[in-house]
Order: sequence, then structure tokens, then C-alpha cells
Amino acid sequence: MTGPRTLETKARHVRDTWARHCNVALFMSSEPDERFPAVGLPVQEGRHQLYWKTIRAFQYVHRHHLGQADWFLKADDDTFVVVANLRWLLAGHSPERPVYFGKRFKPFVKQGYMSGGAGYVLSKEALRRLVAAFASGTCTHTSPVEDLALGQCLEKVGVEAGDSRDTQGRETFHPFPPERHLTEPLPLDRFYPQYSYYPVRWVSEDAPAENAPRPPSAWPRHPPCLRRAPGPQHPEPPLCPRAPPRVPEPPLCP
Repeated sequence: MTGPRTLETKARHVRDTWARHCNVALFMSSEPDERFPAVGLPVQEGRHQLYWKTIRAFQYVHRHHLGQADWFLKADDDTFVVVANLRWLLAGHSPERPVYFGKRFKPFVKQGYMSGGAGYVLSKEALRRLVAAFASGTCTHTSPVEDLALGQCLEKVGVEAGDSRDTQGRETFHPFPPERHLTEPLPLDRFYPQYSYYPVRWVSEDAPAENAPRPPSAWPRHPPCLRRAPGPQHPEPPLCPRAPPRVPEPPLCP
């Protein structure tokens, strides 16, 4: 998700780094740009329009790209994703199961909802149900809080808020920049421990996504290789294998 004003200052760095590792990467804006390229959606810019911009983006993906991927990641242009880790996380789940993953918050929605800051990923069945809900009028509400409103709609149509923690119970999607999660103290802003669905702990080596508002020009040219030693908790090899992980389709990243 991007906009005309941030195509060159933010989205360009997404395009030139981690988006290259997606099966398909689409840049959703309020204006088309054939040179970049960016898809022009029938919405206005601004935080108050972010929810409908997200819905229109998913509708566009469903209409034009549903058959090109099994998983559909929504991320903003200040989010950094280690796509290899995301594939690894999704490899054990069926895209035909109505589920989505992200940084899980708990207020206002019974099963919780996924924070927009770190991005969230929908299964193919979850995307189908979301689009059908707006086509049928099951979900008609609007909200300035995009991630909460989306979570309310997905719960209504039976899409499960999935658990993306690793085997040690550590989060893999992070709404803050990495330096805030990797150094003490942990990000204990007043709202954060109250909103977090799970106890706030150290980050996982498996982390696929983070909110990274620092200058995108400082991002690594390629996603970092997060390595770990095999052991009882981690019987698998390191997370940056030379061959792609065993997953039917890599994610599509609108």
C-alpha cells in the first residue's frame, strides 16, 4: 500500500528489496502510475480512507490475481518483510483454510485482530470470504481504523485469527522497528502490553515482518539471513536455505 507522494521516497525501496522475492508484487495507490508501476484505486488518500483503500486493493487482487498465489500479504510502504521466513511460516498451513496471520491484538474483537503496522497475510479462502462479504453486504461498515475494522469483518465471516508465534511462544510479526524489539527495554508503550494478545517477549529468529519507518534507503539490499542452530526446539535447517522452502505458492504482496 502506497500513495503518489511516497512512490519514490518509500515504495521504490520496497520494490527494489524484499518485494522482488514475492511471486507477484502490486503497489496500490490512489493514482495509476504506469512507469513505476502502481495500480490506481478509486479512493482518496489519507488515513481516514485507509480501510476502504485496503478493501479495494483486496477486491482488485481477487478479481485479477486470485489464481496466481495461495497467500496474500498486505503491507505498507514502510514495512520490511523477510519473504523466505514468511514462506516458512505459511508452509505448514493450507491456503484453503479460512485464516490470517499477523501481529495479534486483542481489544474490540473476540478472537483478536492483526495490527496493520507489521502487515498481515490472508489465505486464499480468507480472501474469498472477505470479498464475498462486501459483495453481499455482510460487511458494510467503514472505519478510520483499518486493521480493527478488517478484523471485525473477518471474524464475522468465520476467518480465524491465526497464531504465528514460534515454538518458544515468541512473536514473528512486529509493529515497531527492529531496534526497539532487539534491545532492552522491550517496547512497553502504555498501549502495547494491553493490546497484545500474547505476552510480550523477545523476537523470534523466524520473524518475517516488521514496521520499519526509518529511512528506507538504509534497508538491506537483500533480506537478512536469520540463522539458528538446529536443536530440540529448532530441528529444521537455517531459515535462508539456498533452495526455496517447500510451499505450494509464494505469497502475493499487494
